[in-house]
Amino acid sequence: MFYYLFEPVLTYHFILVAAAVIPAVFLMIKVYRSDRLEKESPRLLMNLVKAGVLSSLLALVEERVLSVLLVMCVAPDDPMYNIILYFGIVAFSEETSKYIFMKRNTWRNYEFNCQYDGVVYAVFVSLGFALWENISYVLQYGFATAVVRAGTAIPGHACFGVFMGVFYGIAKKYDNRGDKGISKLFRVLAVLFPAALHGAYDYIATMEEYNGDTYFIGFIVVLFAASYILVNRMSKNDRYI
Repeated sequence: MFYYLFEPVLTYHFILVAAAVIPAVFLMIKVYRSDRLEKESPRLLMNLVKAGVLSSLLALVEERVLSVLLVMCVAPDDPMYNIILYFGIVAFSEETSKYIFMKRNTWRNYEFNCQYDGVVYAVFVSLGFALWENISYVLQYGFATAVVRAGTAIPGHACFGVFMGVFYGIAKKYDNRGDKGISKLFRVLAVLFPAALHGAYDYIATMEEYNGDTYFIGFIVVLFAASYILVNRMSKNDRYI
């Protein structure tokens, strides 16, 4: 009796969750299969997905606190408000959170022995983040949101992860060589570069004037193409470090 009463609701939510999860899983498989030299263990990859979920919770707290402070300091109608919000709060909080959890799980891990591994780690953490975020949005706003985010937000997080992972893998290479200063520089870039892309993504997406939709479509096309090329090149030229 209970099942028949709630079957329509349960089925509907199952479809929504599936719509939110499938795009992230598809991208994870793509990046995983591109790892030519030595694939990472399922346990580590699962830990990275969990780390991505935890990073989304940390980012949420950071964003809430910093947004309150922003309203106290800058008027919402000030042109600087959106710039600070999207670049300095949302993007930086989310990419920093991803990086913190990724580094904690991988930097001293014995499996981190190839440069492309950095891309795998960053993308899995980013997609874990996007996975949880997407489930929340989809359950709140419905299937149409899942369709839109499947083609924009989820691949967007994956792209930010690709750039983070490229710099992160290079940083690990220099760390193994004993070049701590250069390694630290690339670790900083592993946060700042994807944060800049993330901020630009969010800022352009909210533009209501000057053909904002056209600029947004152009931006994501270039972002996705650049990320796809990077994944293929990093995979093809992967080396043990």
